[in-house]
Amino acid sequence: MSKIRKTAEIRQFILENLSDKRLTQLVVDKFSISRAAVYQNINYLVDQGIISHNNARKGRKYTLSEQTYDYSYEINSGLSESAVWMTDIQQHMPTKDNVRRIWEYGFTEMFNNAIDHSEGAKIKVVIVVDALKTQLYIIDNGIGIFRKLKNKFNLLNEHEAILELSKGKLTTDRTHHTGEGIFFTSRAFDLFFIVSHGIAFTHNDKSKKYTDVLFDNLNYDNSGTIVYMALNNDSARNLSDVFNMFSGDNYGFDKTVIPINLARYGDDNLVSRSQAKRVLDRVQLFKHVVFDFAGVPQIGQAFADEIFRVFHNANPNIELGYINANENVVNMIKRAQVSNI
Repeated sequence: MSKIRKTAEIRQFILENLSDKRLTQLVVDKFSISRAAVYQNINYLVDQGIISHNNARKGRKYTLSEQTYDYSYEINSGLSESAVWMTDIQQHMPTKDNVRRIWEYGFTEMFNNAIDHSEGAKIKVVIVVDALKTQLYIIDNGIGIFRKLKNKFNLLNEHEAILELSKGKLTTDRTHHTGEGIFFTSRAFDLFFIVSHGIAFTHNDKSKKYTDVLFDNLNYDNSGTIVYMALNNDSARNLSDVFNMFSGDNYGFDKTVIPINLARYGDDNLVSRSQAKRVLDRVQLFKHVVFDFAGVPQIGQAFADEIFRVFHNANPNIELGYINANENVVNMIKRAQVSNI
């Protein structure tokens, strides 16, 4: 290994383990260098403004230095997501090609949603950059995405809007939008969330389970919509891989994963056919459907029967599967499937 390459790896390791109290010893052990050499690299990162510290003589704590940029826009007919990307946003993005492509896709999709759907007057963009990751917020002062979807589709409540969002292909303007933007953007980033009126929809890829989660009754009760995206600056993810994960032989968006836990409200159990029918709404738009039972302790016979027998028999061309089901859930699913034999 060349000296230059080793130095780069040492500094990257320092950045990734900056909060560890045993940082110096970790570097010494991993790279077999002296403590003085570790301090030399740390001091270089401080001098370059990449990291900073609290000036303590003992127990000095280091943190990644952040640069913050913010922009504000009036929503009007002349506002264009591509123009904003070109003139304001891309200059702050990582230079790695695959990462920049993800950012261009995610930003333009979410910014366009705010223009076309928010019913607001203003959009604010905040970018926070450090040596490891980039974070971006898109904030509008409109009606709020979950409330708009609830009203548009006559849904039971705003929680149900999140369940529908997680399936994909949901849009309030089918003529101009496919309904794919939020679905694929949420899966392209390390962390993605939408907050509106005290409710948050989040997708965290760090678990590698592609799990959608609902948070309710948040202290932060914003009236519009906040979209947050974060991605490692050196991510190996490719946008094409994200699309391919949910595409079939015809390259169309025909696969989806439905987080069943989003159909529960509070401690509700999933026992009824009406609950199952809510889960199954718009599922006919896909050819392959996977039901994710993570966080679901049990389901009722009627719920399982409606999905895995009644719906399956009525839609034999749709491939149904399930993941993350515990023994109780699996047994109920198998009972419904056996009834078909």
